[in-house]
Amino acid sequence: MQVLARAFALMGQERDGVRRPGSDQARGIALLLAAILGFTLMDATAKHLTQIYHPAQVIWARFIGNLLIFALIFRGAMLPLLRTRQPGTQFARAIMQLGSVGLFFTSLQYIGLAEATAIMDLNPVLITLGGALFLGERVGPRRLAGIAVALVGALLIIRPGLGVFQPAALLPLAGAFTYAAGALLTRMVRSDSVATSVMWSAVVGTIASSIVVPMFWQPIAAGDLWAFGALAVFGTVSQYLLVKAFSAAEAGALAPFGYTGLIWAGLWGFVFFGQLPDVWTVTGAVIIVAAGLYVWSREARAAKGAECATTDPR
Repeated sequence: MQVLARAFALMGQERDGVRRPGSDQARGIALLLAAILGFTLMDATAKHLTQIYHPAQVIWARFIGNLLIFALIFRGAMLPLLRTRQPGTQFARAIMQLGSVGLFFTSLQYIGLAEATAIMDLNPVLITLGGALFLGERVGPRRLAGIAVALVGALLIIRPGLGVFQPAALLPLAGAFTYAAGALLTRMVRSDSVATSVMWSAVVGTIASSIVVPMFWQPIAAGDLWAFGALAVFGTVSQYLLVKAFSAAEAGALAPFGYTGLIWAGLWGFVFFGQLPDVWTVTGAVIIVAAGLYVWSREARAAKGAECATTDPR
């Protein structure tokens, strides 16, 4: 699941700096929770499909479905929306997103939904680390410690070197890194609208996956058409709800609620696939969530301190 990563990517696009009233904050939280529910249903649908079809075909369906829905929504405005002053950065960002979706969906063939989701939820701390390494953002020792602890949580889930180690668990770990890279690139194209970034992702993802999918194509059974359609609808509607959530409420108020996706992933894994996360996965997930919330709290505190320093009349 890439929900929290998408949320952190969009955090960089807030420009107005206006504090929202409580009603708007509550509405934003409700929209975010609905978006997370939709994204986890998309992930569960993808896991179902990857048991039958090659992941390349499922990935293609996800992107072309998004593009077709966007075409219906934007119609004649599609080409103007692709205009950007930073096409190279937008292309690289879209490729990173394609990579994260591909790695995550492929991992679902082999590991549980809850395990893959927990590992992908390393995104926020990786984005914080990447911001320090590549964008010159300041990260103190406490936040570095939080990042290290989150990585320990991921290692508990993956358990390299042990007999229960599943090499496919490295796929969502790699996906967490590629999505963090995509989120950092999103920060670099803040001058573009959210619609422009979304359209670039859909177009590049569709073109790239269309080149690959003929090598793995198999006829789609009539009984599976609903799942391919649901994949596109869940992804597009959830993305829309996510953008609306961040336009209604402050990113800092929304960030902690992103981890509710772990609860949904665990539930869908049990209900649809009969998979329950083991004690190591639960422990690792708790550590990742705790570390992520700690890093978020430090960033929120630092942002508040900077705001106070800016507005201090002395």
